[in-house]
Amino acid sequence: MTQISYGNAVRRFAAEDPDADTIVFEDRVLSRQALDRRSNQLARVFHDRGVRSGDFVTIALPNSIEFFEASLAAWKLGATPQPISYRLPEIERRAIIELAKPALIIGMESALYPEFACLPVGFELNEDVDASPLPDRIAEHVRAMTSGGSTGRPKLIVDTSPALCDPDQGGNDMQSTGATLVPGPLYHSGPFITAWQQLLCGGRVILMRHFDETAALALIEKYRVDWVLFVPTMMHRIWRLDPMVRQKFNLESLRVVMSAGAPCPVWLKREWIEWLGPERIHEAYGGSERIAGTAISGTEWLEHPGSVGKPTLDRKLRILDEAGQECPPNQVGEVYMMPPSGPGSTYRYIGAEPTSTEDGWETLGDMGYVDDDGYLYLVDRKTDMILVGGANVYPAEVEAALEQHHAVQSSAVIGLPSDDFGQVVHAIVQTSETINEYELREHIASRLVSYKVPRSFEFVDEPLRDDAGKVRRSALREARLR
Repeated sequence: MTQISYGNAVRRFAAEDPDADTIVFEDRVLSRQALDRRSNQLARVFHDRGVRSGDFVTIALPNSIEFFEASLAAWKLGATPQPISYRLPEIERRAIIELAKPALIIGMESALYPEFACLPVGFELNEDVDASPLPDRIAEHVRAMTSGGSTGRPKLIVDTSPALCDPDQGGNDMQSTGATLVPGPLYHSGPFITAWQQLLCGGRVILMRHFDETAALALIEKYRVDWVLFVPTMMHRIWRLDPMVRQKFNLESLRVVMSAGAPCPVWLKREWIEWLGPERIHEAYGGSERIAGTAISGTEWLEHPGSVGKPTLDRKLRILDEAGQECPPNQVGEVYMMPPSGPGSTYRYIGAEPTSTEDGWETLGDMGYVDDDGYLYLVDRKTDMILVGGANVYPAEVEAALEQHHAVQSSAVIGLPSDDFGQVVHAIVQTSETINEYELREHIASRLVSYKVPRSFEFVDEPLRDDAGKVRRSALREARLR
């Protein structure tokens, strides 16, 4: 395996076939040569504004070709891309920027951050800027993603891997002749990583500005997409399309439909397996920290319904109870993980400390169990668990039951205080048509034990999950408590 810098990989592909498409975004198509040359120019602009090897470059852009160009320009200088949501409220965005202390912010006006160098959205690159190759540099840290949704306290997750790749070996079963659809936001790890895995083995990325269920199927057919990463929310929205609409698209090119970002509900996974076949449906679990990860194929899943798979690549996991003792199979506890390279070898936090045991096993706060064959099942985040009269209720389970109803588009389940039970279950629901509480309560009661049925319902018009399928239950809970 020959590892070269990301910049050299893109340069090599541009030399082999300069006019080959590399990124397709709406009505724009970027060639390999254009990506290489424009990122060279942009790197020189970044350098003139103070970016040096080892620096962070904060990228606050929506999905766009410019997002890819900015990331590659940072790597070509030996700097680390640090993507953030361009829609963050000012307080949260400033907290992240003050943690990162970037050499440059892309997508923000200088007036907002006078203490930092900035390039605004729509920055026009002067075509007279030198586009020749730069000296080869390797970023020490390939990326620095942000997190903090469950706690409300932002943190950076700095990947300790250098920006190196083997351009002859596609990651995640991607192919040099393949096309990957990227429907999620590039400021999230999954879409960011999978997009670059495809580009760095010579394939094409078909990028969406925002996810749309019908448009996604149309793009798969039009560009003969063979690999796609969906979060369960996207899979749910596609499943809710009229079957006649789904069936009019030719999806025979698809080899891999990967589900990640949250556990896929059992009923929804089964629908997709019946639709496209188990050999094409896959699921993965892990975090930006890369302390461990699991994977499962659709064929395996049929034998272990609901599982997110077994650890991959010599990674290890343990299920521990509240006393720190290892749980036997089929007993729920907190999921602790260990990478093959040992504790602290895959990432470092800025703005937080890991939650770990004395011997270095770390947790991301997920609750789950393993079956007798070692397959992992996730139940929910520890911080989101609801305690009703001493019984555990996992919101994801109730949300999965709610979203089986044909009128429910999205949902979020939280616990609210109760004098009688400690907490009661409250459901916040986005629907496509008018529906009463009684109908929803009956729908859930036919699927779940009585104490898991929401005591109260709240109906909203806006989606409760973002484009990455994330829901901030803690923020929803705090807003209702206020």
